Amino acid sequence: MDRVAKIFGVHDRRRYVTAIYDMSLEVGEGEFVCVLGASGCGKTTLLNIAAGFVRPTMGAVYLDGKLVLAPGPERGIVFQEHALFPWMSVFDNVAFGRSLRGEGRRAVAAAVERHLKMVGLWAYRDAWPKDLSGGMKQRVAIARALCSEPKVLLMDEPFASLDAQTRKEMQVQLEAIWQETRKSVMFITHSIDETLLLADRVALMGGTPGHLIRMFDVGLERPRDETSTEFVRLKHEVIVSLRASMSQAVPGRWAHPIGT
Repeated sequence: MDRVAKIFGVHDRRRYVTAIYDMSLEVGEGEFVCVLGASGCGKTTLLNIAAGFVRPTMGAVYLDGKLVLAPGPERGIVFQEHALFPWMSVFDNVAFGRSLRGEGRRAVAAAVERHLKMVGLWAYRDAWPKDLSGGMKQRVAIARALCSEPKVLLMDEPFASLDAQTRKEMQVQLEAIWQETRKSVMFITHSIDETLLLADRVALMGGTPGHLIRMFDVGLERPRDETSTEFVRLKHEVIVSLRASMSQAVPGRWAHPIGT
């Protein structure tokens, strides 16, 4: 994305609020990039722009050189909540995207089997979402996103609602899935530890408005040890940058209506 900004109108229509200001970010092929920032700094708005759900007020988003103007199958999305269809089995939830494309039943079934096995849930293919734990539901959501073979996986704090132990397990499993698929990933989170466990690079966001503070190259070998000296040093560096950003004023929080 290139110099993206997003301005929302306030209810009285006399002034506008800038949610994101002059934000540029690149996710390379096969790269895992975490967007880290406090709640309310515009992370989800940024992901919605990348997904094509929201049009930027200024700037543009490109995928393989093509302008992103709407949602598309080349961008798989995993939300904060699993967003599974409760009236569909696990198998049919994962098959949904490919079925819409009109692919043959055998091809769809093979893809579903491959991705459910990838997340360790093939044995639950006939189960209903209501019968699954929170972590299992998110694993199904990941399988569904991957089953459509997207070029980029967009993940909006997918583990935020899980308990601490399940969240750790999901982080380990997601890293294993990423190592196997090597999809490009844009992962939204407010957890520093989660970021440093998963990311190749970190886009540190501050507010308000939401803006890029700094890019970090993690550069730690995988799997990562949260108790290692390098992990602790890098975590401290991120914390210091976040604290410093709180005292920095960025122009553009409030903007007059365009054309006035």
